Amino acid sequence: MSSEHSAQPLTQLSDDESAFRDAVAEFARGEVLPRVAEMERNAKLDPTLIPKYFELGLMGIQVPEQYGGAGGNLMMVTIAVEEISKIDAAAAIMVDVQNTLVLYPLLTYATEAQKAKYLPQLTSSVVGAYALSEADSGSDAFALSTRAELRDGTWYLTGRKLWITNGAEAGIFIVFATTDPSKGYKGITAFIVERGFDGFRVGKKEDKLGIRASSTCELILDNVPVPATNVLGPVGQGYKVAIETLNEGRIGIGAQMIGNAQGALDVTVAYVKERKQFGRALREFQGIQFQLAQVATELEAARLMVYNATRLKDAGQDVAVVGAMAKLFASQVCERVTSLAVELFGGAGYTKDYPVEKFYRDAKIGAIYEGTSNMQLQTIAKALLK
Repeated sequence: MSSEHSAQPLTQLSDDESAFRDAVAEFARGEVLPRVAEMERNAKLDPTLIPKYFELGLMGIQVPEQYGGAGGNLMMVTIAVEEISKIDAAAAIMVDVQNTLVLYPLLTYATEAQKAKYLPQLTSSVVGAYALSEADSGSDAFALSTRAELRDGTWYLTGRKLWITNGAEAGIFIVFATTDPSKGYKGITAFIVERGFDGFRVGKKEDKLGIRASSTCELILDNVPVPATNVLGPVGQGYKVAIETLNEGRIGIGAQMIGNAQGALDVTVAYVKERKQFGRALREFQGIQFQLAQVATELEAARLMVYNATRLKDAGQDVAVVGAMAKLFASQVCERVTSLAVELFGGAGYTKDYPVEKFYRDAKIGAIYEGTSNMQLQTIAKALLK
């Protein structure tokens, strides 16, 4: 990975946001960059990196200070995820999931007792995960087979969850299960499940194309007893918890994609300044200049969409559609930018000796998780044609 400071976005940030961005960028270059190659080879996040996330306050950005958080907003989350993704999207997704998929639903739906118990853990030392997907429940998010049965005041969860980000490292999980199958999606409930609960275990870790250092795991729930006090939100309202959480989570994926694309563009710009063909640097060929100008323009447009969705969410607005648009477009742009980066590196770009092949592989997941591109298009079309 390049250690060059990436081009600064044209998008306006406040002084505090700019200072935060610079601090995270410095952290990413100093702490994440030296670990990238080994993490990629091992397909595992360096465990010594995780405490550093907590020390910098990146694992509880929107959590109020009374619970050990930074008392920040979603814009700070977006900036953090973008900056780390410029170096390694796999390292960034842990921060993203912690803030948008785990802490957001707790801040929004948890009781005061739940907040007092779990938020200090999640802001200081414990990684969290969000467990919705199953083998037959991907885009059809609420076709859940995981069941929750209430017996003598305790819920018992049985089922399997797949593709759970942070699964290998997490100690606290937001798990969705069906409490009443006859009610369809209105029978789904969210639960706070601790790793140490009886009958709960982490299964297979997936061997992935991209974001390889980020763990993606199967969860197995075998009659797991969960106290009634660990129900998150009202019983039967889990679908609402899931949807609202994913609306924020998609902004985080958008931030990951623009960061990954910027990282690829940065190293490519540096390369074409140095690489010579026909006695001239690649930067002198108009064809190269125009291709770079085009993707730089698209990337700035994607950044504007992600930042706009972030600002609207921070202002309390509904971001279902603008968040879908931002994730959709950012993932599309990221694929185009990283593909061009590989091409401009030529044969070297197709090897692991240079960073662009990793940026390219890390781009593809943006069109898949937290809602495929087709699902984003469906959300947008439904609003458009309502």
